[in-house]
Amino acid sequence: MKTRIIMANLLTWMGVAAWLWACSSFGPPGWSEEELTQLRSLWIGSLPPLPADPSNQYADDPRAATLGQKLFFDKRFSSNGQVACATCHLPEKLFQDAIPLAHGIGTTDRRTMTINGTAYSPWFFWDGRKDRQWAQALGPMESAVEHGGNRTMYAHLMEKFYAAEYEALFGPLPDLLDLPARAGPVADLEASRNWEAMSADDRERVTRIYVNMGKSIAAYERLLIPGEARFDRYAEAILNGDAESAKEILTPDEIAGLKLFIGQANCTNCHNGPLFTNNDFHNTAVPAALGLSEDVGRVKGLEQVVADEFNCLSSYSDARPEECVELRFLVRGGDELKRQYKPPSLRNVAQRGPYMHAGHFATLEDVLHHYNTAPKATIGHGELEPLNLTEGQIAQIISFLRTLDSQIHAEPRWLTAPTE
Repeated sequence: MKTRIIMANLLTWMGVAAWLWACSSFGPPGWSEEELTQLRSLWIGSLPPLPADPSNQYADDPRAATLGQKLFFDKRFSSNGQVACATCHLPEKLFQDAIPLAHGIGTTDRRTMTINGTAYSPWFFWDGRKDRQWAQALGPMESAVEHGGNRTMYAHLMEKFYAAEYEALFGPLPDLLDLPARAGPVADLEASRNWEAMSADDRERVTRIYVNMGKSIAAYERLLIPGEARFDRYAEAILNGDAESAKEILTPDEIAGLKLFIGQANCTNCHNGPLFTNNDFHNTAVPAALGLSEDVGRVKGLEQVVADEFNCLSSYSDARPEECVELRFLVRGGDELKRQYKPPSLRNVAQRGPYMHAGHFATLEDVLHHYNTAPKATIGHGELEPLNLTEGQIAQIISFLRTLDSQIHAEPRWLTAPTE
């Protein structure tokens, strides 16, 4: 009798042990091992440390970040004195502007992308025409429809307003007294002619000042990182085996939307990793925007980044050639790159409408219906396949996307214009 009781207890404990082993192997009920792997990959806790930028030796210098913040918010660095980086990248709107097309001196052909988390990206702009964050910061400053400025104008402004801070970082400013007020390789005819009339040495000295402005702005922008969202708290609870706490974080519809996101809806084909983007380029058959010039996306962006005066392999980069991995091993392509665009991070996506590269869709519902019906691409090779989701399932995915809202993970002083 005693032996039978011992054997029964032993079998009971073996059953409990087997159950515990199963839980540890396959996670909480309702989540497969594959789904848990996906959850971990999307969780903000899986975000690696901020990658170094060998092309910018000032990338992590606090003095450069302080100067960069001032430049970011300074409207004097534009041809009309009314446009700053923060004109399109507003802190209160998660460093974007919530309108279909960016508007500075004029109106561009593209939607403003958020800066939040872009220090992790190897490519910048919708078409990847820049490969360094500091190079991206310089592009709008010479654009006729954004800042509308030029290099000698910016050099004179640096000398007038930021000489001490600049020289503490980069060394003495060159003598600018005899240089024209407006000169640079820009669309403005007078400024372009003045630039060509300058000596090669003077052009080089002015361009160095311009580059150092970009490197300072990038040092500031590197501080803007997404914070923890409700989804992340849920994922952490599930990964820790705390299913009871997880129930208090997301609703059943939000959980169903998450399962669709990583499953049937195929969203992680492009929106994967803790920033919910693979930083690659895709043709999702988004139609051409009415009234805008032809936009071929990555196929042109690739040509531009290779030829860029400020790319990682340029003389203005602080990187060794072997450190410019993305550019050195760039995969060239042809027509298959047409109408490919970079998928933005989905963190805070519910607060960042309208959507797509030219603000084509006003709402997340519009976006999900586009993906669900999967229209054929009119240019290039479209990657979509019909999802056959119901209206209820679309609503659940959108409910999940709203759980990605969070604050920017940065000290409050970096999220407003400097007071000095």
